[in-house]
Amino acid sequence: MESTIQTVATAANVSISTVSRAFTHPELVSEKTRKRIMDIAVEQGFSLSRSATALKTGKSLRIALLMSGKLNLWFISSVIEGLNDVFHDSGYDISIFQISSAEERKKFFTELPLRRNADAVIVTSFGIDANEVKRLGSIGIPIIGINSDYPRERGFTAAVNINDDKGSQLAARHLIQLGHKDIAYISTHREVSLHFSVQERINSFIEYCHEYGAHITQIPCNIDEDGIYRIGEVASRLLSLENFPTAVACQEDGIAIPLQFQLQRNGLSVPENISLIGYDDAAFSSDLGLTTIHQDPVAMAQKAARMTLQLINGEELTEPFVVEPAELVVRSSTTHPLS
Repeated sequence: MESTIQTVATAANVSISTVSRAFTHPELVSEKTRKRIMDIAVEQGFSLSRSATALKTGKSLRIALLMSGKLNLWFISSVIEGLNDVFHDSGYDISIFQISSAEERKKFFTELPLRRNADAVIVTSFGIDANEVKRLGSIGIPIIGINSDYPRERGFTAAVNINDDKGSQLAARHLIQLGHKDIAYISTHREVSLHFSVQERINSFIEYCHEYGAHITQIPCNIDEDGIYRIGEVASRLLSLENFPTAVACQEDGIAIPLQFQLQRNGLSVPENISLIGYDDAAFSSDLGLTTIHQDPVAMAQKAARMTLQLINGEELTEPFVVEPAELVVRSSTTHPLS
């Protein structure tokens, strides 16, 4: 006999709707009931048609993820891991759109309402135009940010952000309290029209240092066609400065970690000759003793994914805009400057 949703429901002694929820919204079914349904489905060789479910619910069962940069970057890969942890078990796929310019972003927001092939849009690490938000809002598609630039002001439906302003102040205060007054800040070039969230880190760090009398030298970190940071160029610019700084702060650990090796290759010891601080607490930061600002993009993405599912299901969020606290993690890469 051919297995159907009805035969599975009958064998499990539950309703057809419970079987459907066990496949598409497992969080709404008890673990015991879901396991019984899944075991029977496997035994009967039953699988719920994804297209049938989409037609029945009017949902695409797809989430659009907008990001910039390569997938192998620590933050991006961590976000994807966190989102997949939640969406996979809920029957949703993630479609990744790599946005590198304002034109590509505009094209996405122009075409998506016509295609209607996503139930929600998640934007990672950059902002979007208010008109683009309105365009999706007119067809009921929520927009959720993860470390996106000014999400509330730009009209996002919800967002999970780290407190970049506080994090940068913690980093700057740490160096200044150690006695550093001549500091270099390393950051990437980003297209201004994309409103990258890391700009708030840069601004907050520089403002705090200026307020407390520290001199800041900004050094750009270029990115090649393969998305690799040109750390060698950064080290050359740093070593060529007339007034060599006693400390270096980096926009992210992805710059700080390779820079530490470059400095050591040039005969400089961290932190004896120069202090180094990053931002992210990424993989290998602890192993290398890098002082940094901690954030957990996996947990942030999981939280954003759960909020997304609530919005898709028409639920109201009690706290749509979440700001995670920043934490300074002091390790061995920072110390007092040489007298």
